[in-house]
Amino acid sequence: MATDDNTNETSFEDSEISLPRPIRLWVLVIFDSSSIICTLLLLYYLSHNRASRKALHNHVIIILLILGLGTQLIDVPSYIAFIIHSGVVKPSIPSSCLVWWFAAFGMYNGGTILMAWAAFERHILVFNYRWISTRRGRILGHYLPISILLLYIITFYIYVLFIFSCENTYDYTLPICNAYPCYQADPFIGMWEFIVNNIVPSVLVAILSFALLIRVIQQKRRLHQRIQWRKQRKMTIQLVSLSILNIIFNIPLNIVSLAHLCGLPASYGVEAQQYFYFSCYFLIFLFPFRSNNVVAPIVNISDEKN
Repeated sequence: MATDDNTNETSFEDSEISLPRPIRLWVLVIFDSSSIICTLLLLYYLSHNRASRKALHNHVIIILLILGLGTQLIDVPSYIAFIIHSGVVKPSIPSSCLVWWFAAFGMYNGGTILMAWAAFERHILVFNYRWISTRRGRILGHYLPISILLLYIITFYIYVLFIFSCENTYDYTLPICNAYPCYQADPFIGMWEFIVNNIVPSVLVAILSFALLIRVIQQKRRLHQRIQWRKQRKMTIQLVSLSILNIIFNIPLNIVSLAHLCGLPASYGVEAQQYFYFSCYFLIFLFPFRSNNVVAPIVNISDEKN
């Protein structure tokens, strides 16, 4: 574990999680391999089943699964290779770190942003489906927002990692090359990424998902229909499963990072932050398994009035 020679204090960027490397190795190998298999099977099903492929609510899920593969096939294998090579990034060249950072930050944060859109879009799909029932409506209210978000994610992370003028420090003796690209030290871009690409989407996923659950229950009551748990089980899982993953794995890390941003000394909470950061891999590992419940058709409650 590295320390700052001047302050003799350890910070998140220059330290490594205390969990023994052999344990991390087996955790990553076991969970990543099973997650990849599940992801590929889901993508195969979604691409070959015409009804599922055409279902609007599955389009974001497909993109999220593909982004998750960035972590499963680039980020995690790079971490495994780091452990196998006795704690050294191989090959020890800048491009290794840049590709790793693109997967670790670009694809992961991109997934969080798209999850927020998926949570918002479910309100339209369930209560206002008529807005996107026409070809024009689908283009403006479904395909265009997804395309804009994807373009933003790709453009932002290509710019900050490969074009933005700053000097990166590549520490090949730490996972993810110390997980601190130089753009994150920039007052504007670093703050923009933390707030816009991390905090806001994570909070929106939780708020919008649970708000939709409340709206579903209230709508049923207004229609004087008794809520059948078995009938609503799939809907409930759709609403809260991905949100729960987000709350468990993203929110704690964001809270600690926000505390440091607000003045908490960098040496405080480092161990917890390291564990929270490592646990975020489980969001990617578990996502395809929870997506099994999301690909089921969404009931359009607004149509029940007719």
